[in-house]
Formats: sequence, C-alpha cells, structure tokens
Amino acid sequence: PDVIIEAQFDDNDAEHGQDHLQDTLADDIKKLSLDTGENGEAKQDDGPKVNDPRLLPDKFLQRTAKVVYILEKKHSRAATGFIKLLADKNSELFRRCAMFSPVDHRVPRVYVSLADCPPDFVTRPEDYSNILFICRIVDWKEDSNFATGQLSKSLGQAGEIEPETEGILTEYGVDFSDFSPEALECLPQSLPWVISPGELAKRRDLR
Repeated sequence: PDVIIEAQFDDNDAEHGQDHLQDTLADDIKKLSLDTGENGEAKQDDGPKVNDPRLLPDKFLQRTAKVVYILEKKHSRAATGFIKLLADKNSELFRRCAMFSPVDHRVPRVYVSLADCPPDFVTRPEDYSNILFICRIVDWKEDSNFATGQLSKSLGQAGEIEPETEGILTEYGVDFSDFSPEALECLPQSLPWVISPGELAKRRDLR
C-alpha cells in the first residue's frame, strides 16, 4: 500500500522547475500501476471497470448469505472437560461460578455454578485437576465471552478407558444404557445358542 519512489535528478532537471518533477513522478506511478505477466512484460488489468456491482458478471461477485432459521440442532450441547477456579479471586463471579474447560477446543469454555461442583472443590481444587466432568451448555448470552452450563456428572480419572469412552458417547448423543427387558426377550433364551444347519445353508458365510 505504501510505495516509495526513488529518483535521481541532475542540474538540468532542477532548471525545469517543479512542473517537470511532478510529471516525472506521475510517469513512475503509472508504471507501478501495471501488472507484470509471467514473461516479465507489463500488462494492464482487463477486469471490468464498473461502479455498480449489480452490472458485474457472476464470476466477479462474492455471494453472501445469513442464517434465518435453525432447522435441527446437531450438537448435543454436552462436553467433557475439567473444572477450575476463576483467576480473579476478588470478583463477585469467583464466589458463584467455576470455569469448565472442554477437552474439545471447538466447544466454548463454560461458567458453571459452584453449587454443581463437589463440596470440597473450592478448598481443594487441585484434587479435581485430572477428573473428567460432563457439562451441558444451557445458554450463551450475547454480551458474554463464555457460555453458561450445568455439570451433569463426574466421569473419573482422565486417561482411563471407561471415563473417556463414556464422555465420547455422551458428547455425540449415543444411548449406551442397558437394553430393556422387552428387548432382551426377543433374543434366544436357551444358551448356548447356535445357528441351525438349515439356516446356515441359506446364508452366505462371511466368518
């Protein structure tokens, strides 16, 4: 955006006066306004010189849009992460809320009520630095940098298979609860169960 033009003038240039100096600078600026092609030759931009964007061809326009309606919420609003005390110990918010930091960085950080946290969290926050929690986002005000949410449950130590698996399933809304008795009654009751020879004859064996 800023162009510095360096020119040299001899005594004859000075005699021509200020008008000659301005003409020389104008010529240099015109040269700089040209594009350089692949072969090093200068060429001018052949793009349309139109003041009204509505008269431009579609290939020169950047289409824009805005969201008018949310048809379906795909995210479960649940996230796994860690809780910690707020940095500003003198603020009113420090006495009411804790900060929830999701493991998934695509999810915003969340204010959670201290009432949802373990009873000894305020006095011993280091005991929960490696404990995974499930938090569900309930609101995100326009004037706040952080969402607000509620702690659902404690999963256990981070890095262990069962807490990590339960956190992933909860985040993606997968129902991993036990099957109902009605569903289990549909299964063969006499165990061990084997496929009959007649059934095997009708099937393609992919074992």
